[in-house]
Amino acid sequence: MMHIKWTHHLVWLALLLPLISLARVPQRPEPPRLVNDLAGILTAPQVEELENMLVQFDRETSTQVAVVTVPSLDGMDPSDYAFQIGESWGVGHEGKNNGVVMLVKPKTEQEQGKVFIAVGYGLEGVIPDAVANGKIIDQEMIPRFRENDYYGGIKNGLDVIMKLTRGEYTAEQYSGDGSGGLVGGGFIFLVILAIIILSMMKGGNKNSFNTGSRNLPFWILL
Repeated sequence: MMHIKWTHHLVWLALLLPLISLARVPQRPEPPRLVNDLAGILTAPQVEELENMLVQFDRETSTQVAVVTVPSLDGMDPSDYAFQIGESWGVGHEGKNNGVVMLVKPKTEQEQGKVFIAVGYGLEGVIPDAVANGKIIDQEMIPRFRENDYYGGIKNGLDVIMKLTRGEYTAEQYSGDGSGGLVGGGFIFLVILAIIILSMMKGGNKNSFNTGSRNLPFWILL
Protein backbone atom coordinates (compact mmCIF):
# COMPACT_ATOMS: atom_id res chain seq x y z
CA MET A 1 0.00 0.00 0.00
CA MET A 2 2.83 2.36 0.90
CA HIS A 3 4.52 1.56 -2.43
CA ILE A 4 1.37 2.52 -4.31
CA LYS A 5 1.20 5.89 -2.53
CA TRP A 6 4.82 6.71 -3.35
CA THR A 7 4.31 5.70 -6.97
CA HIS A 8 1.29 7.97 -7.15
CA HIS A 9 3.29 10.91 -5.79
CA LEU A 10 6.19 10.25 -8.15
CA VAL A 11 3.86 10.28 -11.15
CA TRP A 12 2.45 13.64 -10.10
CA LEU A 13 5.95 14.97 -9.48
CA ALA A 14 7.03 13.95 -12.98
CA LEU A 15 4.02 15.74 -14.44
CA LEU A 16 4.61 18.89 -12.39
CA LEU A 17 8.37 19.25 -12.96
CA PRO A 18 7.98 20.93 -16.38
CA LEU A 19 5.47 23.37 -14.88
CA ILE A 20 7.77 24.11 -11.94
CA SER A 21 10.59 24.82 -14.39
CA LEU A 22 8.43 27.08 -16.52
CA ALA A 23 7.27 28.92 -13.41
CA ARG A 24 10.84 30.14 -12.90
CA VAL A 25 10.63 32.08 -16.16
CA PRO A 26 8.94 35.47 -15.70
CA GLN A 27 5.49 35.93 -17.07
CA ARG A 28 5.22 38.06 -20.15
CA PRO A 29 4.40 41.64 -19.16
CA GLU A 30 0.99 43.01 -20.06
CA PRO A 31 0.39 44.51 -22.48
CA PRO A 32 2.73 42.24 -24.48
CA ARG A 33 5.81 43.89 -25.92
CA LEU A 34 8.70 42.67 -28.03
CA VAL A 35 11.29 44.51 -25.91
CA ASN A 36 11.14 43.59 -22.23
CA ASP A 37 13.89 45.24 -20.21
CA LEU A 38 13.33 43.47 -16.90
CA ALA A 39 16.94 44.15 -15.85
CA GLY A 40 16.61 47.90 -16.38
CA ILE A 41 19.73 48.30 -18.55
CA LEU A 42 18.08 50.40 -21.28
CA THR A 43 16.65 53.89 -21.23
CA ALA A 44 12.97 54.47 -22.05
CA PRO A 45 13.79 56.03 -25.47
CA GLN A 46 16.07 53.08 -26.31
CA VAL A 47 13.34 50.58 -25.43
CA GLU A 48 10.83 52.48 -27.53
CA GLU A 49 13.17 52.69 -30.52
CA LEU A 50 13.92 48.96 -30.45
CA GLU A 51 10.23 48.15 -29.94
CA ASN A 52 9.16 50.20 -32.96
CA MET A 53 11.90 48.62 -35.06
CA LEU A 54 10.86 45.06 -34.14
CA VAL A 55 7.14 45.75 -34.56
CA GLN A 56 7.77 47.08 -38.07
CA PHE A 57 9.99 44.07 -38.81
CA ASP A 58 7.22 41.72 -37.68
CA ARG A 59 4.74 43.45 -39.98
CA GLU A 60 7.10 43.25 -42.96
CA THR A 61 8.33 39.67 -42.52
CA SER A 62 5.92 37.99 -40.04
CA THR A 63 9.02 37.11 -37.99
CA GLN A 64 8.85 37.99 -34.31
CA VAL A 65 12.01 38.84 -32.41
CA ALA A 66 11.71 39.37 -28.67
CA VAL A 67 14.43 41.01 -26.57
CA VAL A 68 14.38 40.05 -22.92
CA THR A 69 16.83 41.30 -20.29
CA VAL A 70 16.72 39.76 -16.82
CA PRO A 71 18.65 40.55 -13.62
CA SER A 72 19.26 36.85 -12.88
CA LEU A 73 18.78 33.42 -14.45
CA ASP A 74 18.07 31.84 -11.05
CA GLY A 75 20.63 29.14 -11.71
CA MET A 76 19.13 28.09 -15.05
CA ASP A 77 21.12 27.52 -18.21
CA PRO A 78 20.70 30.56 -20.51
CA SER A 79 19.66 28.39 -23.46
CA ASP A 80 16.92 26.66 -21.43
CA TYR A 81 15.80 30.01 -20.09
CA ALA A 82 15.57 31.59 -23.53
CA PHE A 83 13.73 28.68 -25.15
CA GLN A 84 11.27 28.48 -22.25
CA ILE A 85 10.52 32.18 -22.67
CA GLY A 86 9.91 31.61 -26.37
CA GLU A 87 7.54 28.74 -25.64
CA SER A 88 5.67 30.13 -22.64
CA TRP A 89 5.39 33.65 -24.06
CA GLY A 90 4.39 32.40 -27.51
CA VAL A 91 7.06 34.27 -29.46
CA GLY A 92 6.53 33.80 -33.20
CA HIS A 93 3.44 33.10 -35.27
CA GLU A 94 1.46 29.93 -34.72
CA GLY A 95 2.38 27.12 -37.09
CA LYS A 96 5.51 28.86 -38.40
CA ASN A 97 7.94 28.48 -35.47
CA ASN A 98 9.49 31.74 -36.64
CA GLY A 99 10.24 33.37 -33.32
CA VAL A 100 13.59 34.54 -31.97
CA VAL A 101 14.37 35.33 -28.33
CA MET A 102 17.45 37.41 -27.55
CA LEU A 103 18.17 36.90 -23.86
CA VAL A 104 20.60 39.19 -22.01
CA LYS A 105 21.59 38.92 -18.37
CA PRO A 106 23.94 41.81 -17.58
CA LYS A 107 27.14 41.35 -15.63
CA THR A 108 27.03 42.11 -11.93
CA GLU A 109 29.59 42.10 -9.13
CA GLN A 110 28.41 38.63 -8.14
CA GLU A 111 27.69 37.02 -11.53
CA GLN A 112 29.02 36.95 -15.06
CA GLY A 113 26.96 38.31 -17.91
CA LYS A 114 25.09 35.81 -20.09
CA VAL A 115 23.74 36.10 -23.62
CA PHE A 116 21.79 33.58 -25.69
CA ILE A 117 19.79 33.79 -28.91
CA ALA A 118 17.06 31.15 -29.16
CA VAL A 119 15.96 30.58 -32.76
CA GLY A 120 12.71 28.81 -33.66
CA TYR A 121 12.85 25.75 -35.90
CA GLY A 122 11.31 27.68 -38.77
CA LEU A 123 14.33 30.00 -38.92
CA GLU A 124 17.21 27.63 -38.26
CA GLY A 125 17.92 27.40 -41.98
CA VAL A 126 18.67 31.11 -42.26
CA ILE A 127 20.00 31.70 -38.72
CA PRO A 128 21.94 28.58 -37.70
CA ASP A 129 22.72 28.18 -34.03
CA ALA A 130 26.45 28.37 -34.77
CA VAL A 131 25.90 31.86 -36.17
CA ALA A 132 23.35 33.07 -33.62
CA ASN A 133 25.36 31.95 -30.59
CA GLY A 134 28.74 32.29 -32.20
CA LYS A 135 29.62 35.17 -34.42
CA ILE A 136 26.61 37.41 -33.76
CA ILE A 137 27.17 37.35 -30.02
CA ASP A 138 30.97 37.34 -30.11
CA GLN A 139 31.42 39.92 -32.86
CA GLU A 140 28.36 42.16 -32.70
CA MET A 141 27.27 42.17 -29.07
CA ILE A 142 30.02 41.30 -26.58
CA PRO A 143 32.42 44.12 -27.65
CA ARG A 144 29.69 46.70 -26.95
CA PHE A 145 28.67 45.01 -23.70
CA ARG A 146 32.27 45.24 -22.50
CA GLU A 147 31.98 49.01 -22.90
CA ASN A 148 28.73 48.89 -20.89
CA ASP A 149 26.83 49.78 -24.07
CA TYR A 150 23.99 47.27 -23.84
CA TYR A 151 21.81 49.18 -26.28
CA GLY A 152 24.54 49.20 -28.94
CA GLY A 153 25.24 45.50 -28.52
CA ILE A 154 21.58 44.51 -28.67
CA LYS A 155 20.93 46.71 -31.70
CA ASN A 156 23.97 45.33 -33.54
CA GLY A 157 22.78 41.78 -32.94
CA LEU A 158 19.25 42.61 -34.06
CA ASP A 159 20.50 44.26 -37.25
CA VAL A 160 22.27 41.05 -38.30
CA ILE A 161 19.29 38.86 -37.38
CA MET A 162 16.94 41.02 -39.43
CA LYS A 163 19.26 41.12 -42.44
CA LEU A 164 19.70 37.34 -42.38
CA THR A 165 15.92 36.87 -42.16
CA ARG A 166 15.27 39.31 -45.00
CA GLY A 167 17.83 37.51 -47.15
CA GLU A 168 20.12 40.52 -47.54
CA TYR A 169 22.95 38.04 -47.10
CA THR A 170 23.23 34.40 -46.09
CA ALA A 171 24.70 32.96 -42.92
CA GLU A 172 27.64 31.69 -44.98
CA GLN A 173 28.29 35.12 -46.45
CA TYR A 174 28.05 36.76 -43.03
CA SER A 175 30.44 34.24 -41.50
CA GLY A 176 32.81 34.73 -44.43
CA ASP A 177 33.12 38.43 -43.56
CA GLY A 178 30.95 39.55 -46.45
CA SER A 179 32.80 37.75 -49.25
CA GLY A 180 29.55 37.84 -51.19
CA GLY A 181 30.12 34.58 -53.05
CA LEU A 182 32.13 31.41 -53.45
CA VAL A 183 34.74 31.43 -56.16
CA GLY A 184 37.96 29.67 -57.01
CA GLY A 185 39.31 27.49 -54.23
CA GLY A 186 36.29 28.15 -52.02
CA PHE A 187 33.93 26.67 -54.59
CA ILE A 188 36.13 23.59 -55.09
CA PHE A 189 36.33 23.14 -51.34
CA LEU A 190 32.55 23.17 -51.00
CA VAL A 191 32.20 20.61 -53.79
CA ILE A 192 34.58 18.31 -51.93
CA LEU A 193 32.70 18.94 -48.71
CA ALA A 194 29.39 18.08 -50.38
CA ILE A 195 30.83 14.80 -51.66
CA ILE A 196 32.04 13.90 -48.18
CA ILE A 197 28.65 14.70 -46.65
CA LEU A 198 26.81 12.66 -49.27
CA SER A 199 29.13 9.73 -48.62
CA MET A 200 28.42 9.97 -44.90
CA MET A 201 24.68 10.01 -45.52
CA LYS A 202 24.88 6.90 -47.67
CA GLY A 203 27.29 4.87 -45.61
CA GLY A 204 26.74 6.06 -42.06
CA ASN A 205 23.93 6.25 -39.58
CA LYS A 206 21.29 8.49 -41.14
CA ASN A 207 19.74 9.34 -37.78
CA SER A 208 22.96 10.96 -36.65
CA PHE A 209 22.90 13.29 -39.67
CA ASN A 210 19.23 14.24 -39.70
CA THR A 211 19.41 16.48 -36.65
CA GLY A 212 19.17 19.98 -38.06
CA SER A 213 21.66 22.78 -38.60
CA ARG A 214 23.06 22.75 -35.07
CA ASN A 215 25.22 19.70 -35.76
CA LEU A 216 26.47 20.65 -39.22
CA PRO A 217 30.23 21.38 -39.49
CA PHE A 218 29.53 25.08 -39.84
CA TRP A 219 32.95 26.04 -38.47
CA ILE A 220 34.53 24.74 -41.72
CA LEU A 221 33.04 27.68 -43.61
CA LEU A 222 34.50 30.31 -41.28
